[in-house]
Amino acid sequence: MKAPEVNISRIGNFWRVFAMLAALDAILLASGALPGLSFLVTNALIVTALIGLGRYLFRQSRALWRVRNRLIVTYVFIGVVPVVLILALVGISVYIVAGQVASYLVTSEANRRAASLAAPARILSEMNPAAQPFAIGEMAPFLRDRMPGLEVLVAGAQTLHSPADSALEAPPPGWQPYTGLVRKGGRFYFMAFAKNAGSEVVMLAPVTRESLRGLFPNIGEISLGVRLPQPGVPAGGVGAGEMPPAYDGLDYIDFPIEWFNFINVADWNRPGKALGGFFAIQTRPSSVLNALLSQSTSVDVLSTIFFSVLVALLLVELISLVIGVSLTRSITTAVNGLYEGTTRVGAGDFAYRIAVKGKDQLAALGKSFNQMSGQLEILVSVAKEKERMQSELTIASEVQHQLFPRCPPPMRTVQMAGLCQPARMVSGDYYDYLCLPNGQLALAIGDVAGKGISAALLMASIQSIMRTQLAAGMPAMNGDHGAGGRTSTAAMVGQLNRQLYANTSPEKYATFFFGLYDENTRSMTYTNAGHLPPLLVGRDDYELLEVTGTVVGAFPSITYQERSVELAPEDLLIAYTDGITEPENAYGEEFGAERLAEIVRRNQNREPGEIAAKVMEAVRQWSSAPELPDDMTLVVLRGMA
Repeated sequence: MKAPEVNISRIGNFWRVFAMLAALDAILLASGALPGLSFLVTNALIVTALIGLGRYLFRQSRALWRVRNRLIVTYVFIGVVPVVLILALVGISVYIVAGQVASYLVTSEANRRAASLAAPARILSEMNPAAQPFAIGEMAPFLRDRMPGLEVLVAGAQTLHSPADSALEAPPPGWQPYTGLVRKGGRFYFMAFAKNAGSEVVMLAPVTRESLRGLFPNIGEISLGVRLPQPGVPAGGVGAGEMPPAYDGLDYIDFPIEWFNFINVADWNRPGKALGGFFAIQTRPSSVLNALLSQSTSVDVLSTIFFSVLVALLLVELISLVIGVSLTRSITTAVNGLYEGTTRVGAGDFAYRIAVKGKDQLAALGKSFNQMSGQLEILVSVAKEKERMQSELTIASEVQHQLFPRCPPPMRTVQMAGLCQPARMVSGDYYDYLCLPNGQLALAIGDVAGKGISAALLMASIQSIMRTQLAAGMPAMNGDHGAGGRTSTAAMVGQLNRQLYANTSPEKYATFFFGLYDENTRSMTYTNAGHLPPLLVGRDDYELLEVTGTVVGAFPSITYQERSVELAPEDLLIAYTDGITEPENAYGEEFGAERLAEIVRRNQNREPGEIAAKVMEAVRQWSSAPELPDDMTLVVLRGMA
């Protein structure tokens, strides 16, 4: 197989950084200079190499396609990388803490030695001049044993020197009481300066190699210097001691540490001005531990504990490796079996079964796969059946949409519009209007009990029966209401009721409103079979039309009544289903007929189609449900002048 090509342009900058770190690390190791910096660079190089390896592997999709390789990379990042980072963090922490502690010990001891001169200087400045020679004779030898080269000057009523041949002069004017390090004539001194009532006392002890070495013996090499040379300040410093050897020759564990600590150094010739001085320390962690620990707790004890923990860590890592390999084999075997199984099932072989070993969760996963493959064929057949039903439902929705009137018939004295919005793909609501041969307008609206396909089928039956009766001729009224053989809406609804009862199941029924509008008399004769009362909205008020009978299709022998109303110019007749008035808001309040009448009256001057759209919009805004709870159907009839 052809080896994958590496895109140098994409990872070049990263590997350039890696190359620079590698070159710097090689130079530092070869020269032996700056061992502390070499330690940091080496750890940074290891971390960079691991990051680069991870980036390269993640770019090679073939290398990480197998689960085994992914697990190996995971083990590296979980087990190896954290250990390396922890070791690097420990090394950096030891470097910083040991360096800081060493510099703190040296600086504190230097400040303590300078402070040891403050009390004698203050006592001498406050003492009677007659007693000062005796006091100097008593104090100076004791102080000079601890601080060789100490010079004392008392200036005031008399000038005294100790030792007698000392050439120490009084400091320049402007000096205030001070204790600490001072730079004089290119050399460093421990200084204490005190003055009181015309008497000034100066104590200077030179900072020599011996005094530096004695600050903290065996801690390492100590240097005292000035940070930046300044005009008129001689350069140079003083150093003492030497780098201690590594503990038992373990250079990579007991590594060299270089640290420094900034201090204030007074300038003898410029009172009140401080020079930027520093203590530089070269030491090792073992030397710092020896300086801090008591005799009962030695570096040998700590090294024994350290190596014991290190051996335990290596044993744990080895055991983890063995366990990881075993788990990897079990996981990859199970995953490979699942891969083969999914490939076979994907090709249509539902009878394929994978081998199951063990009693763990991977074995349970294999058993679950075998059960799944056995049930998959059933699920596929169910999905196909559901898809077929969905397709048929879509066709039914399209067919039902064709059953509604496409446009209102042209009339001289009325305008009309109808609108239906199903709650599902098909609706159980029904509305219709058409012109009859005698010039009358037939208007119908109904609401079938239930939803879905069954309700839509009953709705289609109602439309078919009604249109068939209208095509065959309207039946005449019987009895007293049939005088003159006048066509009857009540008789029409009665026939519809009997046919539905005879041809549908007992639980199937519908509410139904049917009306006939006569343009000559501008009156509408209607029969309301259990439907919601339509609204007759005038200029000043509105009224609900009377219900004249019960639902159709529920009982075989029902007598229906009919009523008549006049439709004056600009009057509105609004017929609707319960999907308009029964939706509830967030507080459980129904939309209601009164709110419907209010919206219609606000939009009374609009076209019937616009009025229907405004009502639908208001109902949707009122309802708190994300979907329509019921089919919404509305028919608007406007009288024309």
